[in-house]
Amino acid sequence: MRALTEDEVRDSFVNATPDELRVLTLPHDFLLADWDHLDFLAWRDPRTRGRGYVITEHEGQPAGVVVRAADGQSRARSAMCNLCHTMQPGDQVSLFTARKAGEAGEHGDTVGTYICADLSCHETVRLAAPLAPSEIRASVDRKIDGTKRRAEEFVARVLDTAEVSR
Repeated sequence: MRALTEDEVRDSFVNATPDELRVLTLPHDFLLADWDHLDFLAWRDPRTRGRGYVITEHEGQPAGVVVRAADGQSRARSAMCNLCHTMQPGDQVSLFTARKAGEAGEHGDTVGTYICADLSCHETVRLAAPLAPSEIRASVDRKIDGTKRRAEEFVARVLDTAEVSR
C-alpha cells in the first residue's frame, strides 16, 4: 500500500458522514506505519466504542470505509475471520457492518462480514504457523495475498452502486 497523509486518509472514506469524519481518530502509530508492508490499513477507534476503519486501494486510489462492530459477545467457542481466514476464539471475531456508499447507504443498506475484533488481520496473517488444526493451511504469501484481496472485495461491496430495492 502506498503511504498516505492524514488528509488522504480522511478524504478516502466513501461511506462516512461529516460528523464521523470530524471525530475520526487516526491509529496511535500512524506516523510510524510501515507502508511497504501494509496490505491495507485497519484500526479500531479508541474514542468511539464499536467503530473501526478499513482502507484499501480500489482502482488505484485509497478507499476507506467506516465499520461498526456488533454489540454483545459471541457464544461460539471459535470463529473464523472472513478476511484473514484465521480461526480465533469466538470473542476475538466480531460481525462488522458498513453502511453502503451513496444513495444505497442513505436508504439504510449495509454489508457485513466477520473480522478479527481488533482489526489486526494484516498482522495475524503473517504468523507462519496455523493457529488451529482446522485453519485453512497455505503459505504465508498466499495468506497475505488472499487477505488483501478479501479486504478489497469487502470495500468494493460497500462501493457497489446496485440499485436500491424499495
